[in-house]
Amino acid sequence: MRQLFVLDPLRQINPLKDSSAALMQAAERAGDQVWASTPADLIALGDVPWVVAAPVVTDPWVTPGARERLALSEFDVIWMRKDPPVDEAYLYASHLLDVAERAGVRVLNRPSALRAWNEKLGALRFSRWMAPTLVAGRVSELIGFAQEQGEVVLKPLGGRAGLGVIRVRAEAPGLKALLELVTEQERMPVMAQRFLPEVRDGDKRILLVDGDPLGAVNRKPQEGEFRSNLAVGGQAEATQLTPREEQICAALAPALRAEGLFFVGIDVIGGMLSEINVTSPTGVREVERLMGVPLGDQVIALLHALH
Repeated sequence: MRQLFVLDPLRQINPLKDSSAALMQAAERAGDQVWASTPADLIALGDVPWVVAAPVVTDPWVTPGARERLALSEFDVIWMRKDPPVDEAYLYASHLLDVAERAGVRVLNRPSALRAWNEKLGALRFSRWMAPTLVAGRVSELIGFAQEQGEVVLKPLGGRAGLGVIRVRAEAPGLKALLELVTEQERMPVMAQRFLPEVRDGDKRILLVDGDPLGAVNRKPQEGEFRSNLAVGGQAEATQLTPREEQICAALAPALRAEGLFFVGIDVIGGMLSEINVTSPTGVREVERLMGVPLGDQVIALLHALH
């Protein structure tokens, strides 16, 4: 099998932590040809999609070969693993990958689903599994919600890795001014969720592959911090799924499969679904290290079985 990974420049990737590196190395161990490009390397000549990509030897990380111009139809699988933000460049790349999908190439995750499933808003499809949540741009609506809940977490809809996430009490003296700031004077909606004190025990990242949970880690926030993202200092620890978490995964599975979301990371706090990460979910390395599970190899083996 020949696999293309569309991702950030290879020099920016830390193979000891990066899930894309784990998947690439697992593909190479499975005997697949591994190629790499950035979104800027995608081309459409009429209705024929092309890419300028380099073959790579990924173990040890990483030795790229000479770049070549290839039709995307020469690849069996294309992974879209570019990190957010989901900006104009990202969206245009997803449209170019649509052309490859129409040519019969399997793109993971499906480009149309990457556009449709905002990592905050996508979870609203399963709001019965979530803490009370409001998405709004009007300050009055957000203030009313905060007063109902007592304490809320504010999340920018385009954020990642915990950046820009704020915890605030309804009686905070500068709440109105803060909401004016985060909504850019009511021009941009934000997500507000009831603060869950259970986050002190961790925020569980569960990795679902073709709808099934294959691995999970618990991420505990640092002392004095409520955000548990690894990028802001959260510490990963081994964990097991609870019955409720298994129910959440089962509830999501049909929609994920139907929409071509093959590799997904969901976040669960205190038994409540928080986010559904579809762009470039992380956690493979942590699962492999803490749980002793060869998760990357399992993902590639499942991909081979489905191909």
